[in-house]
Amino acid sequence: MVRKSGDEKLPLRILLSNDDGINAPGLKSLEKIAAELSDDVWVVAPESEESGASRKLTLTQPLRLREISKHRFAVQGTPTDCVLMGISHVLKDRRPDLVLSGVNRGSNIADDVTYSGTIAAAMEGTALGVPSIALSQAYGFEEGKHVKWSCAEHHGPWLIRKLLELKWPADVLININFPDVLPQSVERVEVTSQGKRDQSLANIIERMDVRGNPYYWLGFKRVLSNPPEGTDLRAIYDGRISVTPLHLNLTEERARKTLAQHIMGAPPKLD
Repeated sequence: MVRKSGDEKLPLRILLSNDDGINAPGLKSLEKIAAELSDDVWVVAPESEESGASRKLTLTQPLRLREISKHRFAVQGTPTDCVLMGISHVLKDRRPDLVLSGVNRGSNIADDVTYSGTIAAAMEGTALGVPSIALSQAYGFEEGKHVKWSCAEHHGPWLIRKLLELKWPADVLININFPDVLPQSVERVEVTSQGKRDQSLANIIERMDVRGNPYYWLGFKRVLSNPPEGTDLRAIYDGRISVTPLHLNLTEERARKTLAQHIMGAPPKLD
């Protein structure tokens, strides 16, 4: 990507991570995006794929940290482990100014955000007080399995710059999803809310190993629904970039107020 006039490098230290692993093509795309923003870029990513790890934190076994090259490290652990190690150990002498997670191979929209290791890495950065953005590249909506990394690579730098100019609350992370189209086909960016998938589309495949014992593969059927306008699902289905602010505080205020009206107070006394 050719930098436009006025798009000078920013005085930022950026930490990159992901859930697809240190050798994932999406991480290479993220490094290209980060290189457009800053010359001070560090990578701390899982040794192997950790998709679906959510916010798992490794507490029952030691973590192995391997330096691959200058500013690039791999951790035998989860995305949460990686960001924690990156901020609190690798960069402890000078913390990063920004955490970028991704670029995930596949979208992280709707219910995906609760499973996603990509989102979890950004959550950990946010929890540790560093502004954090998760980036995902949708694929599979068109024929074939080709992932259009160029969409994220082209639109990612300017969109991140815009977000950094605007800023956002300290307890919020930003979830960006790029649609399954070439960069020139993206007509707009939409600020969205988290959608809702049909979880009945879960697909469990049973197979047998050579000893006659069953094992299972979990996945979801790729069936397009008809989500409402304003959701991340609708935006991605329609070829728009989706930007969703996600809150670390999961309290649902309407339910909290209703419950408070009915169960607040002293419990029944023992006889």
